[in-house]
Amino acid sequence: MYSFDYQRPADRAAASAALQGDARYLAGGQSLVQAMKLRLSQSQRLVDLGGIADLRGIRVDSGNAIIGAMSTHADVAASTDVRRAIAALAELAGGIGDPMVRNMGTLGGAIANADPAACYPAAVLALGATVQTSKRSIAGDQFFTGLYETALNPGELITAVSFPIPQKAAYVKFKQPASRFALVGVFVAKTAGGVRVAVTGCKSSVFRAKPLEDALNASFTPEAAKGVKLPATGINSDMHGSAEYRAAMISVMASRAVAAALAR
Repeated sequence: MYSFDYQRPADRAAASAALQGDARYLAGGQSLVQAMKLRLSQSQRLVDLGGIADLRGIRVDSGNAIIGAMSTHADVAASTDVRRAIAALAELAGGIGDPMVRNMGTLGGAIANADPAACYPAAVLALGATVQTSKRSIAGDQFFTGLYETALNPGELITAVSFPIPQKAAYVKFKQPASRFALVGVFVAKTAGGVRVAVTGCKSSVFRAKPLEDALNASFTPEAAKGVKLPATGINSDMHGSAEYRAAMISVMASRAVAAALAR
């Protein structure tokens, strides 16, 4: 690992002031620190957000579950408020990584990193969430812009994410057994505005699957989802599965997600 300066500010203003020059925010560190250990990432300064109390916390208010950016996956998984409001989101958080990752990794860090196989981005898109930052609100549909890329500007800090409470929702993933990242992950949400389906693990960034949304808006059933044949164009192909395999598995995972949503 390269050497670096470490700072742990106590509030947002101090964090912003510390982010000067070649510096990066440090949330849970479950991706960034590993990349630094492998010398795949280098920064002269890390600004640890762990000491900023008002970046944590979970509440349900006016039809939304609002989760602070520094809330850990374990926090979300254990929250009775989240389980009552959006059980699918609590279950998603409980299926991320292993106990160490869940107790260290954070919601804000996960979506800012924008790993193409991460789980939280699927929830942000499928639920039509809004990402609150130190400067503005960003609609979930505009937040993820590419491979490890987001709409965040330099120095912009995620403070919370607001998830609208759906009528029904579920997330199902076919996971890589070692990392527990999604080889294919599908989040299905039935909302007042229609069905939204988000897919992770299959392209360079999370994406919505319109053919599945159309089919499920017509008939919200597992059979309708399974009957959709998605093209393999643009789908990842690697040692874990071909593009054709992943494309077929998207419909299978969507079908299972619908069945789980209907069973609640």
